Amino acid sequence: MIPFLAGIHHKYAYMPRLRVLTDRLAAMIGPGQSILDVGCGSGMLGAALAERLPGSTVEGVETHPRGGEPIKVHAYDGRSLPLPDNSFDAVIVADVLHHDRDPVAVLRECGRVARRLVVVKDHLQHGWLSHLRISILDWGANNPYGVECLYTYWTRDEWNDMFARAKLSVVSFDTPISLYHPMFDWLFGGDIHFIAATTKMSPASSAAEMVQSAG
Repeated sequence: MIPFLAGIHHKYAYMPRLRVLTDRLAAMIGPGQSILDVGCGSGMLGAALAERLPGSTVEGVETHPRGGEPIKVHAYDGRSLPLPDNSFDAVIVADVLHHDRDPVAVLRECGRVARRLVVVKDHLQHGWLSHLRISILDWGANNPYGVECLYTYWTRDEWNDMFARAKLSVVSFDTPISLYHPMFDWLFGGDIHFIAATTKMSPASSAAEMVQSAG
């Protein structure tokens, strides 16, 4: 059963998703940039971006490096990125945060390391049916690989709150997104996915957010 699921997911979900994300992220980030992929897994997304964006370099961080990845991968404890402040032009974190028990802490670390952009691809909940759709997708995508699923997803307002607490300003928030082969996309694509481009808040913006939250 597990090899069958993994094969179906790779052909009809993973590879179409890789193509769409490469197109979307490349358009957001642009050529000639240094890019960090947080939770890079196999490194295939990073390698695709490096190929698509001339003059760009891509590295990854991963809590369980697999070995043999097509990009340089740093071991990561899941809390503190082993990299200096402002060391990459752009940081991407794709379908990682809903697996973490403290996503705001991860976002703060991404903001610390990024000079220009933090780009987030994740899930968007807007009612019980969307939670069910995401949960099935999450289980199907991760169970074959032994990845723990927390089945915790957030609304757009909750995402905006997390970005603000991480001192990130949202530049764009794109949804819905068609990611998969049409036979899967009607159920598992569309409005349960988003890509957000964010930048670090200025000190003035951070102070205004703190005042607003206190009020």
